[in-house]
Parts: sequence; C-alpha cells; structure tokens
Amino acid sequence: MAEVFNGEPSPSLQSKWIWFVGLGVLLLICGMIALGNLLLATVASVYYVGMLMLFGGILYLIHAFQVRGWEHILFWALSGVLYVLAGIFAFINPILASAALTLFLAVALLIAGVFRVFIGRRMKPLKGWGWIVASGVITALAGVVIALGWPVNSLWVLGLFLAVDLILQGWTMLAFGVGVRSVQ
Repeated sequence: MAEVFNGEPSPSLQSKWIWFVGLGVLLLICGMIALGNLLLATVASVYYVGMLMLFGGILYLIHAFQVRGWEHILFWALSGVLYVLAGIFAFINPILASAALTLFLAVALLIAGVFRVFIGRRMKPLKGWGWIVASGVITALAGVVIALGWPVNSLWVLGLFLAVDLILQGWTMLAFGVGVRSVQ
C-alpha cells in the first residue's frame, strides 16, 4: 500500500517514481502489440484463462481429498475434473474456447447492464441515478453488439478487451509515476 502523508506521497514512494513510469511504458507497449494483432491477443487471453482453470481445478482436486463424507468428495472432485478439462480444452483449441468465452462475456454484459438499469431506476429520486441507468444501457448494448457478431467476433473481442486494458493500465501507471515525481 502506498504511504501518503497529508495528501503527499512518502519519500520512499516518491523515490520509486521511475518504476511506475517504466511499468507504464511496458504496459503501453504490450497494449499496442496486442492492438496490432487482436487474434494473438485473444489466444493469449484464452491461454491465461485456461491456465487459471487448470490451477483452480488442481486446487479443487486437492481439496476434494481433504473433506469428509463421500458426497462432498464427489462434488469437489467432479468440480476439479471439470475445471481441469476446461483448462486443457482452452490449450487444445483456443479458437473454440474464445468463442465460448466471448459468448459468456456477451451474456454477462447483457445481464450486468440490465441489472444496472434496474438498480438505477430504483434510485430515481436520488441525484445521479441517470448515470447508473446510462451505464447499464451502454453495458447491455455492448453485450447485445457482441452477441450479434458472435461467433465471428470471438476471434478479436477478447484481444481487444485485453489491449484496451493494457493501454489504460499503462497510461495510469505512467501518469501516476510522473505525478508522484512532480510533487515537491
């Protein structure tokens, strides 16, 4: 956690400003590379999800043998096996896995958007409720647009999300590093 005194960064944080700038530049470069080849970025993101699923599945399997009772062992072991199989599938066929993940993303965005609209409308008398509704509408529309372009867009949607995230994180780190350095 960054140390801040009276709204000012600590001297130890201030002395590390170059690390934030360096990380920001590195993330920006990675984001531009991802933006330049969205298919490769999509495959990389699928591999990342696959690796997490494999790791999670192995943990489920280890946990399965730590619980008592046959019905509990069966549940945890089955969950672990399904996660491991999904992780392996992501590595064997990343293009098909990207199609499944893109469809899941579209459905998740649509549900989250509708939920935000619902919450925003319930907050109607409060100031700022319209921003929540607008956010929900935009999120839901993003889900619909992704779903309408599916499965063709599954070759680039995940890569685009990864590229945009890397670029935003890069700019954030760069701006933070420069900001910490300039505080006197």
